[in-house]
Amino acid sequence: MTLPALEAPARTRPYVVLAICCASILVSVMDISIVTMALPAIRDGLGASTAGLQWTVDAYTLVLASFLLLAGSTADRFGRKKMFRLGLIVFGIGSLLCSLAPGIGWLIAARAVQAVGGTMLNPVAMAIVVTVFPDRAERARAIGIFGATAGLSLVLGPILGGALVDGLGWRSIFWVNLPIVVLAVLFTSHYVPESRADHGRRFDPIGQLLVILVLGGVVSAIIESGKHEKLMVATPLVIAAVSAAALIAYERRRTEPLLELRLFRSVPFSSAVLIAMVAYSGFGAFLFVTTLYLQSVRNLSALHAGLCLLPIGLLICVLSPVTGRIVGSRGPRTPLVIAGTALTLGAVASLTIGAATPLAAVLAVFLLFGVFLGTINPPIANSAVSGMPGSMAGLAASLASVGRQTGTSLGIAVAGSVVGATATTDPQRFVRAEHAVWWPMVVVGLVVVALALVSTSRWARLTVREV
Repeated sequence: MTLPALEAPARTRPYVVLAICCASILVSVMDISIVTMALPAIRDGLGASTAGLQWTVDAYTLVLASFLLLAGSTADRFGRKKMFRLGLIVFGIGSLLCSLAPGIGWLIAARAVQAVGGTMLNPVAMAIVVTVFPDRAERARAIGIFGATAGLSLVLGPILGGALVDGLGWRSIFWVNLPIVVLAVLFTSHYVPESRADHGRRFDPIGQLLVILVLGGVVSAIIESGKHEKLMVATPLVIAAVSAAALIAYERRRTEPLLELRLFRSVPFSSAVLIAMVAYSGFGAFLFVTTLYLQSVRNLSALHAGLCLLPIGLLICVLSPVTGRIVGSRGPRTPLVIAGTALTLGAVASLTIGAATPLAAVLAVFLLFGVFLGTINPPIANSAVSGMPGSMAGLAASLASVGRQTGTSLGIAVAGSVVGATATTDPQRFVRAEHAVWWPMVVVGLVVVALALVSTSRWARLTVREV
C-alpha cells in the first residue's frame, strides 16, 4: 500500500490524524486494564504476591503520572510529532520486554519502560488533536471522540485480555501491541503534521525529581501499608511530604517551571485536574477489585470475566460522543454531574454485592460505572485545554493526564491494600474487605458533583482570564 505524501494529508485530513492519535491512546491506556485482567494468571505463572500484582499495574501508571509533565513540555518545545513517534517506538520495545519477563521483578521493570513510551503518547496526542482542530465546536467533538477512545480502551482491555489469557497465556497481552505500534509509527510519519509551541520550556531536572518523589512516596506508602510495617509506610510518606513542600517552593522561583502553578489560578482547569484524580481513583479501585472478584470469588475464566465488563464498553461507545457534543454546545456541567452521580450510585450498589449475588444483578451495577466512564472523560479533557494559552496546550493536557494516572495508581494501591491476599484465601473475607473499598468511593462521587457545580459557575469562568 502506498501512502500519500506528507503535505496534503497532514493539512487536509484532520480526522485521519485523530484516528492515529486514538490508536496510540487505545494501546497505551488499554494496557492499564488489560494487565489487570491478567493479574490472576500472572500471579500463578510468576508466583507473585499481592504487592507484586499492585506494582505490576502501578509501575505503569506511576511512571506515566511522573513523566507526563516532562513529555508534554518537551513536545511543545522540540516538536509534538517527533515526541509522539519516539513514544510509540519506546512503548513497543517495552511491550516486547514485558512479554519476555522471566520473573515479577523483571515484569515490573519492563512495565516502567513501557510507561516511559506511554508518557509521550497521551498528552502529546491531545495537543496534536487541539492543533489540527482549531474550530472550537469541531475541536470539542474531536475531544469527545478522543475521550471515548480513552474510556473505551480501559474497558476493552479486560475483554481482549481475557480472550488472550485464556487462549494464548498472559504474555500474549503484550504481543497485541506490537503490530498496532508499527502501523502507528508508519502512519504518523506520513500524516501527522509537526507542531510546537512558539516558546518551549527548558528542562527542569530538580522539579522532575521532586515530582517522582512525591508520587512514588505516596503510592509506595499505600502499597506497603498492607504489610502493616509502620517504618515502611512512614518513610515514603515523609519523603513525599518534604518533596511536595520543596516542589512548590522551588517551582515558584523558576521562570519556566515544570509545574506551571499559575495555570491553577483557573478554577475550571484546576477542578478538571482534581476531578480527574478523584474520579479515576474510583475507576482504579473498581477495576482492581472487580477483576479479582469475578475470577477469584465467582471462579469465572478470564474471558468470561472480561465479557462481564462488555456492557460498560458499550455504554462508553454510546455516551462519550454524545457527551462531547453536549460539552461543545452547553458546557461540561451536566456531564460532570451525571458522572459523579453515577459513580456515587455505583459505589452504593456495590455494597450489596456478595459472593452469591446473581450475576445479572452484578452486571446491572456495572452499568452505573459505564455511565460514569462514558460521561467523565470529554468534560475533563475539554476543561483542561479550553481557555489555556496555545503555547501551553501540551502542558495543560499533561496535567489533566497526570490527574488521571495518579488517581488510577492511588485507587489500585488503596484497593489492593484493603483486600490484601483475601481473594486467594477466603472469598467471604474478600467480599467484606471489598465493601470497605466502596465507602470512600461514595464520597468521591459526591466530590465530583460538588466540583462540577463550582467549576462551571460564573465566578469560575472569570478566573480563566487571569491565566
